[in-house]
Amino acid sequence: MPNPLDEKLARFEELERQLVDPAVLANPARLTAVAREHGPLRKLATKYRRFKDLNVQIREALEMQAGHDADLRELAEAELPELKAERESLWNELLDMTIGGEDANRTRCILEIRAGTGGEEAALFARDLYEMYKHFAEDNRWKTEVLDMSPTELGGFKEIILGLEGEDAFRKLQFESGGHRVQRVPETEAQGRVHTSAATVAVMAEPEDVEIELKSDDYRKDIFHASGPGGQHVNKTASAIRLTHYETGIVVSCQDEKSQHKNLAKALRVLKTRLYEARREADHKKRSDERRSKIGSGDRSQRIRTYNFPQNRLTDHRINLTLYKLDSIIQGNLNPVIDALMEYERQEQRAAFGAID
Repeated sequence: MPNPLDEKLARFEELERQLVDPAVLANPARLTAVAREHGPLRKLATKYRRFKDLNVQIREALEMQAGHDADLRELAEAELPELKAERESLWNELLDMTIGGEDANRTRCILEIRAGTGGEEAALFARDLYEMYKHFAEDNRWKTEVLDMSPTELGGFKEIILGLEGEDAFRKLQFESGGHRVQRVPETEAQGRVHTSAATVAVMAEPEDVEIELKSDDYRKDIFHASGPGGQHVNKTASAIRLTHYETGIVVSCQDEKSQHKNLAKALRVLKTRLYEARREADHKKRSDERRSKIGSGDRSQRIRTYNFPQNRLTDHRINLTLYKLDSIIQGNLNPVIDALMEYERQEQRAAFGAID
């Protein structure tokens, strides 16, 4: 099985050669595409080169340790623990940088939250998830932008779509895709009974413009009046946009902005991201021998997590994680959950790559 890190390093070195190729330098569009791909790979390639260099140094130190020269043996024994510690640290960093596959190092993603079964309570739960992710994004200093929303009369959301941008945004949120279930006494429940409702979350890596070619002939654009909760009009001008992609049937609408042009720009971002995600899923299906992570399938129909408010309990069913600190997590302190998911995937990556010794 080819080493993905070797493949990424080879690709980075090929891109480095292209950046000084006169034919590429003479073509601005191609140069931009090469530079965009080259940039995100630089950090990983630099670390992996250092990792390979450490392997060489460790092998040399082991040879010195097994030799007959007492001074060289003493030197090797002093250096080996330090070299191995640095290599182990680098290895963990490299594993983290590969979690998420080709999209691991993307700094932009789109997060969609939709109310599921449970009526108004499901919409209120969707709002709570939005607030949770918004606070988490603020703690990570990510840029957050609402691309579209469908509010309800009680302050919930039938659907809300966010654009997120910042370091590790996709890597940290990629495992949030799936079904989220809540168990609690709804605000609308007069008799104090616990109800169960649900919402679905989808996290998709956002591609660069050059990665998805989208012409105006590829989709139908409909313009309509934006509406608020209950169907009442919130905008007297026709500024809301609906895009229908002919080939795939994907439909995207955006009405959050009063400007038709801004709504169109946002809708195009979402459409390109969904097209990229569809292509990504198709590629995964073709590679039937690809290792499928238990927590990385991103299947929206899969119930991944339960939020039990009466017991202050959060359970992630994929890794059998139970935490009795839901009050903190729902306020945006997602690190205990995300760290556990990342560690699980890191161990999966270790098993896939094999031992480093």
